Amino acid sequence: MKTSVVGALLALAVLAGCGRGEEEMGPAQKAGKVLDEAGARVSDSVKDELAKADRAAEEARDKVADATRDASRGLDRATDKIGKKVEEAGEKLQDKK
Repeated sequence: MKTSVVGALLALAVLAGCGRGEEEMGPAQKAGKVLDEAGARVSDSVKDELAKADRAAEEARDKVADATRDASRGLDRATDKIGKKVEEAGEKLQDKK
């Protein structure tokens, strides 16, 4: 009988310990909770910063693509102008003959 009473009391003590509120937590439990919360905040902060970096990288890629397209158009225009100047020079040379 003593064994079952002691066992019941131990079971109640364990169950009571598991259901503690924050004010009933021990120092190690409070420290663990603070560490868990800090870890969660750091993780959220890192995720936010990575998302910002991803958005910035995407914007940079878009700007590079736009700049490349604009440069290509400019190069095409310059090539056309040079071609016309070469033709004009060739015609002037032929007229002198």
